[in-house]
This record gives sequence, structure tokens and C-alpha cells, in this order.
Amino acid sequence: MKKLLVTLSVLGLAVVACKKEAGKPVPNEIDSIAQLKEDSAGTVQNKADKEAALKKANDEILQALKNKDYKTFISWIHPEKGIRFSMYAFVDLKGDKHFSKADFEKFQPTKTLFTWGAKDGSGDPYKTTINDYLQKWVFSGDFTASQYSVNKFIAGGNSLNNLKESYPAASFTENYIKGSEKNSEMDWKTLRLVFEEFQGKYYLIAVVNDQWTI
Repeated sequence: MKKLLVTLSVLGLAVVACKKEAGKPVPNEIDSIAQLKEDSAGTVQNKADKEAALKKANDEILQALKNKDYKTFISWIHPEKGIRFSMYAFVDLKGDKHFSKADFEKFQPTKTLFTWGAKDGSGDPYKTTINDYLQKWVFSGDFTASQYSVNKFIAGGNSLNNLKESYPAASFTENYIKGSEKNSEMDWKTLRLVFEEFQGKYYLIAVVNDQWTI
């Protein structure tokens, strides 16, 4: 009988102890929760670092274009993938003008004419030098004072925008200049810079212009 009472007492204490601990995570659960919090904080930090790096790259490239500092611009071109230029929102991976970094550096100072695409409306081929294309087409407005976004489109016209499908592993920045009231804001323009990471740094793999098309 005494043994039975002792046993019941021990069981009772165990039940009370369990009730007191109810709702408290066990050590393994605590470790898991802590790890989840760390992982979440790390993800947020990594995203912030990535966006900061892209903003820095974007601003330096725009300033280089504004200053016609093509040596700095060339330094941002992807060492292995080179760079592609799209005149409008639709990216033609086979037809749009593409340079290796070495070829771009070689031809940039020259008067060599390249065909960059076809002009909207007329369909006429747009032939000009690298410098002329950068000055008159790519940097057709002061994009250093434009509205900025990362991996998000601000503006769009009636031209198909297939940037994300064309560069699924890339990140991009958008620099948008609002159109004028005089032209019912139809003369807006935007410049998208497409980046991929290589050996710990973001490099430029594409430059995509966009504007209202007919």
C-alpha cells in the first residue's frame, strides 16, 4: 500500500511539473526558433546589402555616362558575358547588338558604325558609333535625376517587356523620367541596367532603353 502511495505521489508531481512547463519550448525547439530568427535576419541583411550594391553600381554607371567617362563604364561590363544593348523594352537575344568586353573597349574610341536595331515607326536600321549611341540613345535624358527602382518596373508602354524572361538569373535597376504635360506625358523614357554577380561583384550584362512606341 505504501509503495502504491509513493508511486501515485511521484506521478502526481510529474503531472504538475508537466503542467507548469506547458507552453514552454523544449531546448531543441528553442534552438530551432533562434536559428530561424538568425536566418531571417541574415536574409534581410543580404537583401539590403544586395540592393545597396546595385544602387551604387547604377549611380556610378549613370554618372559615367553623363560625364562621357567611358573608361569607367567599360570597367562595369561583365568580363565573361560582355554587354548587350536593346533599343526598346523587347529584348532580342539574337538580334540586339552584343559586345564582348574586349571588343567594346577596342571599338569604343573609333568611328566604326554598328547597327543597333530598327527605329520604331519607320523600321529603318539605326546605324551609328558606340559613343553616339551612348550619348544620343542610351543617355537621352539626365537619368542621374530620375526616379529609381530595383527589380521593379516603374513605367511601361505598348512594347512587349520580356526583360525578366530574357535574363532570369539577373537583377536590374530602372531609371525613369516622367513625360511632359505638353505631350500628355507620352514622352516618358526609362533606362534599365541589367546586372549579374561575378566573383563577388555585380557587373553590367545589358542596357535596355524603353519609351512609348507607335
